[in-house]
Formats: sequence, structure tokens, C-alpha cells
Amino acid sequence: MEHSMESTVVDVPEKGRFEIRQGERVVGLASYHVDNGQMTLPHTEVDPSVGGQGMGTKLVAGVLTAARERGLTVLPYCSFVRHYIQQHPEDLDLVAEADRPTFGLETAAR
Repeated sequence: MEHSMESTVVDVPEKGRFEIRQGERVVGLASYHVDNGQMTLPHTEVDPSVGGQGMGTKLVAGVLTAARERGLTVLPYCSFVRHYIQQHPEDLDLVAEADRPTFGLETAAR
């Protein structure tokens, strides 16, 4: 069985992004900025060479966990992040109720 390198999600505030790394290699990133207690997430990208390994999902999960730990709400302008939240309704609370209609997420509420 091939051992795949551990992937880690790392916040790189000086670059304004979270990176997901396999070993030392950056294989994906999620740009963000924080303003007034809100984390704006405009863009996520994953290296096509690691496509299908769930890297994007792991990256978004890491970003949302960080937002939760910091007590921030998120503005998921990135369609990938929106899609993730639709699939993980337990994270919908990270999007402020007033912002949910903007992102088409109001229907995901339980």
C-alpha cells in the first residue's frame, strides 16, 4: 500500500490565504480577508495533480474550522465553499443569517 503524505492546512496571514500542503508542497489555497468579524472567502484553488483526493474539501473544512475557532462568520463568495456548506449543514451557522440569502443558502437551514 502506498503511503500518501500527510496533508495539512496552514494559515499564511502575510499572504492572506490558507494553504493545504502535502509534505512541503503547496497543493491548494484559499484566499481570505478578515474585516469586522467576518472572513471573506473569494477564491479557492487546488492543484489539478491532486484532483480527486478530497484536497479541496479538506482545505475548506480547515478554513471553516479556523473561522469557528476565531469566532468569525464567513462570506462564501467562492462557489466551492458554498457547495461545501450546502453539503455540511452543520457549518451553515458560520454564515450570518442575514447573509444566507445572498449566497443561496437560506434553504439549507434545518
